Amino acid sequence: MIVRFTRPAALLSALMLFAGSASAQQFTADNLPTRAERTDYIETSSYDDVMSFLRTLDEASDIAHLETMGYTMEGRAIPLLVLGNVPDGSPEAVRKSGLIRVYLQGNIHGGEVPGKEALQMIARSIVSGDSPDWLDRMVLLVTPIYNADGNERVQLTNRPRQHGPLGGMGQRPNSQDYDLNRDHMKLDSPEARSVVGMMTRYDPHVSVDLHTTNGSRHAYMITYSTPMHPGTDEGLVELLKGKALPLITDRVRAADGEEFYYYGNASNRGGEMGWYTFDYRPRFNNNYIGLRNRIAILSEAYAYATFEARVQSTRRFVEEILTWAWEDGPAIRAAVQAADASVVGAALPLRAVPEGAPEMTDILMGEVVEERHPNTGQTILRRLDVVTPTPMREYGTFRGTDVETVPAEYLIPMDVAPAIDRMLAHGIEMEEVPAGTTIRGQVFAIDSMTVSARPFQGHNERVVFGAWQDRTVTLAEGGYRLHVSQPLGRLAFYLLEPRADDGLANWALLDRYLEGAPEYPIYRVPGGR
Repeated sequence: MIVRFTRPAALLSALMLFAGSASAQQFTADNLPTRAERTDYIETSSYDDVMSFLRTLDEASDIAHLETMGYTMEGRAIPLLVLGNVPDGSPEAVRKSGLIRVYLQGNIHGGEVPGKEALQMIARSIVSGDSPDWLDRMVLLVTPIYNADGNERVQLTNRPRQHGPLGGMGQRPNSQDYDLNRDHMKLDSPEARSVVGMMTRYDPHVSVDLHTTNGSRHAYMITYSTPMHPGTDEGLVELLKGKALPLITDRVRAADGEEFYYYGNASNRGGEMGWYTFDYRPRFNNNYIGLRNRIAILSEAYAYATFEARVQSTRRFVEEILTWAWEDGPAIRAAVQAADASVVGAALPLRAVPEGAPEMTDILMGEVVEERHPNTGQTILRRLDVVTPTPMREYGTFRGTDVETVPAEYLIPMDVAPAIDRMLAHGIEMEEVPAGTTIRGQVFAIDSMTVSARPFQGHNERVVFGAWQDRTVTLAEGGYRLHVSQPLGRLAFYLLEPRADDGLANWALLDRYLEGAPEYPIYRVPGGR
């Protein structure tokens, strides 16, 4: 759903005076401060603060268009500020422009707030004409506050030990108590459905998701990640690892003296200290976007740096990403186009295990000092300017296992409503087939299943064991045919394969069709390359 914020007629007339100019008003931290700026970084912006800030930019400039991508569970509009030389902020206008599209997201976890503040500052700078000429080649889609409900649940004790904001911050989950960064496949929350719907409508080439770390006491101001799933198109990952992220890291180090590196936590697993990245599964934002064949970058600001330092480092990282995207547009387009090629007949992994680097890496570890929160007396930690290179093995990639050949088609019977609903919500194209349709395809015969004893994110996850067998099947009541050769075919494969560890079967969304059943309720037609 797209809802547009309309401008009053008088304001539209006034803006005509500025036709052809990028900005109708000069904004600064003095005359349009974020809440963080005006409280000397003691507090972070509320939902109303952010909306007021974005409306001000929208009303003052012909390059700012305030849209909404959808709604939270409690009915708050999720803002999407479109910044670009486009007539309006509609998906049609943005895509018709032919410019590189970059999505910038903050606050998926309500207590991780530097991105929310940094994105407001960047938007202000762009509208005021104080930024590089990014908009001559790009359109920016900016959502500073994604988990708006979680943001409003402010407590001084949320995210203990993090160094500020001392006035409190929101909670990690949304109002349903779901972690929105685990909901990109199952789509249980309206927020997740909103963001994947936005991705379908606007189709950003590059997405950036802004967080704050938990865990290791390292010396990096920002840690980052590419899509981690080993089934992601290799060209997308190589563009980031082989070019973009090293370039950005070098530029920040040269200009600011700060160290950025790949996300990890130092852990002594199996008797050897290692630098371990996070989970590869597409329930996570940047892994999910990778399976949509688009470029995704995760940013994690260091929790024990001061709130102000986290905001500024996050801002610098985003600015350098935008500069790279502005410079490297042809390579971005080529990588995305190549990734969209059909994966039918390819061998892709359904599961994966961590893979250690062959040689040790010097990871920059740091130190912290304990301080007392002035309002609660609880211990908080502050980063010290200490850098200790520490050799350890890096576990930053995953090796695919349980490989399966991608079929040409899936067929979903009409009564398997949860699967049909998720395919449509993800933007995957299907065509309806009539009752009585008969095909020569494959049926998955179930050998056994296991179900987790404890629920996670509202579901007892399920593992299905078995194999595909050739058979003629009839869709008595009709259903939907899904051609995997489409750009989102890679995503459809991981959602629909019964053994996939983040698909519909895993998330228990097909339980009523699986309990006691000898076969998986969705069929497929094999195809080769």
